[in-house]
Amino acid sequence: MIDTQGTFWMFSIFVILLGVTGAYCILITVNLIRALLGLEILIKAVTLLIILAGYLTNQSGLAQALVITLIVIEVVVMVVAGGIILSIFRQHKSIDSRNLTELKG
Repeated sequence: MIDTQGTFWMFSIFVILLGVTGAYCILITVNLIRALLGLEILIKAVTLLIILAGYLTNQSGLAQALVITLIVIEVVVMVVAGGIILSIFRQHKSIDSRNLTELKG
């Protein structure tokens, strides 16, 4: 028999650590690429949390549908954010967020 209680805590701790790591990367770094990677890590933590919730509630079909939707949205967000970072690099020759004080709009 599978130990669901131990599995739950193991995955829960991993998801929490992944979420803290992603939030740390977003909040602490001044490099825009690292912030984008932190956002990616944070979204992966949410994806694992949805899978864990679907497993525990025996609604894995719903969890899979939500995860697929989240992956599609994640790809779009990453491509748009990568394009914005590339445009910032071409304009300012830097991806340091402290150099973006003269933005307009």
